[in-house]
Amino acid sequence: MTALHPTTLRGTRVLLEPLAREHHDGLVAAARDGALWTLWYTSVPAPEGMRREIDRRLALQESGSMLPFTTRRVDPGTGEAGPIIGMTTYMNIDRDTPRVEIGSTWNAASAQRTGTNTESKYLLLRHAFEELGCPAVEFRTHWINHQSRAAIERLGAKQDGVLRSHSRTRDGELRDTVVYSVLAHEWPMVRDNLRYRMARHA
Repeated sequence: MTALHPTTLRGTRVLLEPLAREHHDGLVAAARDGALWTLWYTSVPAPEGMRREIDRRLALQESGSMLPFTTRRVDPGTGEAGPIIGMTTYMNIDRDTPRVEIGSTWNAASAQRTGTNTESKYLLLRHAFEELGCPAVEFRTHWINHQSRAAIERLGAKQDGVLRSHSRTRDGELRDTVVYSVLAHEWPMVRDNLRYRMARHA
């Protein structure tokens, strides 16, 4: 997977750019939009923990297990990149298969249900299948996070199974993790579905 290195992915509504420490203030502002760190089903860092989270993701990038992005809103009219609205990543990278998981994603409350998350997933999936040559792309979420599960299923991903008592939440509770994936031969249908959904937001 020689093509897996920090890169910028541009759409008509979002820009995914390599995470950098200078994004700190913009990410704090995005997290404050909806006080996202207070929601039980998310793992969004509180403002005082944002710098630590940026450092954590960059350390994982250095080790080769994560490729983190900062998400910016793009003005559909001018094409100019605007404010930071969140973060996303390729994570649990397996370079030998090659295979990636799309996860550790969050978006400001005002950016939700605007088509930005759909386009982010489209850009990441297209890059994984068409540039990186992945035979599969994975998604994972908490069993009881029905909103996240429904969103993943709307992408066209199929459930692989449930990892019971798989990990602990930030509150120390055991979590059952639902695993989904999209396979390479499914990508054309998933791609067309995502393009249709993006066109509805145009």
